Amino acid sequence: MNWVLYRKAVTESTNADARAGLPGDVYLADFQTSGRGRLDHRWLSPPETNLMFSAVLDAAGRSAAEVATLPLVVGLAVVRTAAKLLEAHPVRPPLALKWPNDVLANGRKLAGILCERSGDAVIAGVGINVNQREFAPELTDRATSLAMIAARPFDRDAVLDAVLESLSAEHARWAAQGFAAIFPDIARFDHLAGHVISVRQTDADPVPATGVCGGIQADGSLLVGDRCIYAGEAHVISR
Repeated sequence: MNWVLYRKAVTESTNADARAGLPGDVYLADFQTSGRGRLDHRWLSPPETNLMFSAVLDAAGRSAAEVATLPLVVGLAVVRTAAKLLEAHPVRPPLALKWPNDVLANGRKLAGILCERSGDAVIAGVGINVNQREFAPELTDRATSLAMIAARPFDRDAVLDAVLESLSAEHARWAAQGFAAIFPDIARFDHLAGHVISVRQTDADPVPATGVCGGIQADGSLLVGDRCIYAGEAHVISR
């Protein structure tokens, strides 16, 4: 895919900016004033430190069920990129996908993804902790960055180029062969499989689904006990 980049120093949200775009357009900013993740959780990042961008992906003719698998496809692209960027590290951290939209390194959040449909396209918002070395107290034990893992800074443009190259390949595979072709690779990085977890499907969910996680399924859902969950936020209760 031939990506076209639109860059701002400051914006409210790259996902909002991308609603004016066409497939292949990428909107990025050094700082977002209203960045957000799933369930409208805020995404906070210091200026000129991390990577925040939204890529417009072609989804013409795709069903809602097909589109729902894209966060995992984008996540796989980020995992593959992180693995390449960290391959020279003496002790490479275990990388994982935390359904439905997080990338973990050493069990800590390295990246988050927010996909939103916009007509015949899907806006894939990606936030990657690149050079951040300090986090808010409530995130200290839950977040990490490429720089923290490798003990060196990274060129954000080089990280962006690598992610977009990987994303182009994974999106093309998804478009041509469907999620089933990518599912075995995604299953290898499944962070939740085998753990006792709870899943809140909305912020107002009074009774989260709880049980042993059977892992990500071939349709992109998450098996919790004997129930398939198609959207929500998962937390590990015990290993």
